[in-house]
Amino acid sequence: MTATGNTPSKDDDHADLKDRVVSAIIIGVIRVLTLLPYRIRVPVSGWVLAHVAGPLIGYRQRVRDNLGLIFPEMPDAEKERLARAVPNQIGRTLAELFSPRDLIKTAAQTPVTGAGVAAIEDARQAGRPIILVSGHFGNYDVVRSVLIQRGYQVGGLYRAMNYRGFNDFYVSRIAQVGTPLFLRGRRGMGEMVKFLKSGNTIALLIDQHMSAGAPLKFFGHTAYTALSAAELALRYNALLVPCYGVRQPDGVSFEVVIEDPVPHGTPEDMTQALNDSLERQVCAHMEQWLWVHRRWKSQ
Repeated sequence: MTATGNTPSKDDDHADLKDRVVSAIIIGVIRVLTLLPYRIRVPVSGWVLAHVAGPLIGYRQRVRDNLGLIFPEMPDAEKERLARAVPNQIGRTLAELFSPRDLIKTAAQTPVTGAGVAAIEDARQAGRPIILVSGHFGNYDVVRSVLIQRGYQVGGLYRAMNYRGFNDFYVSRIAQVGTPLFLRGRRGMGEMVKFLKSGNTIALLIDQHMSAGAPLKFFGHTAYTALSAAELALRYNALLVPCYGVRQPDGVSFEVVIEDPVPHGTPEDMTQALNDSLERQVCAHMEQWLWVHRRWKSQ
């Protein structure tokens, strides 16, 4: 017999079972880790991803591959150090994202620096839309929490996780830092644009490969990058501001850096300026960027 109408197929049942099992395992691990005090939980999560989970899922090799492409002259010893340090940072960030109350407390004690601080405050006072742009660097949600606590209305765009059960858990955690949150897609983009047009602030990440993006440069190599942040800034006269939650040497505290707004020009020039800004931050803190990304797929 074949499935007809809305009758679930065996493949649907299998996918649903896999979703529930995988989601339960991931959520279970996270809940066990939350039994630890926060200042222990964060480094332990980093160690687990660096030394246990990371090697199993290929993170170390992906870091080595990306570093080999971008820095062919980098000594092997440094590549190996970063192959461990990068997953460690990822594990720490995940622990923080799933510990929203502790993240909010950390953000409340986080200093805010940079040449763009006055500019975004002037824009907020004037009711001018603001687009905050960062990458998978440090902890990007610290920026959102810091500014929300300072009175900014900040909406975030997020991508749905592959497993529904885990996605619901994830959204429930990041929503505790602040709302609204917009799901990437046509409906979410529409809601986000309406929120931005009302004079609010949105937070975006632009460092993932976008096959329909512009062939811009990142570390001297072609990296297809979405132009949407710059296009929105031009369309709604919004301030376009690079910003970063930079992890400090103690591994659990941060500094939020708000850079000068990017001048309005062509979407390509504005987005290239965002790539250049992120590149400078990564060069200063190599282990804090997500070097496991397939950022240069075309190569």
